[in-house]
Amino acid sequence: MSNEWPLWEVFIRGQHGLNHRHVGSLHAPDAEVAIRHARDVYTRRNEGVSIWVVKSKDIFASSPSDKGPLFEPSNSKVYRHPTFFEIPEEVGHM
Repeated sequence: MSNEWPLWEVFIRGQHGLNHRHVGSLHAPDAEVAIRHARDVYTRRNEGVSIWVVKSKDIFASSPSDKGPLFEPSNSKVYRHPTFFEIPEEVGHM
């Protein structure tokens, strides 16, 4: 059994942002302490409005080597690409 605290990933939502952005990682014994430490380490200039912390072990991610098989199906859906739609002239330059 390890004496090391779990690793937490920290996400901050900024004053003018609508989404949370990953800003780093830290070790803490529990979520409450992780949020307090994240506040102290990652929002020193009062730039955050919300903090999320997630145990690193609870994050599941795809592998970059799986990029082809994972994203290839979207290439066959041309209607999802903006070039599929005609933009009316009154809209102007986009």
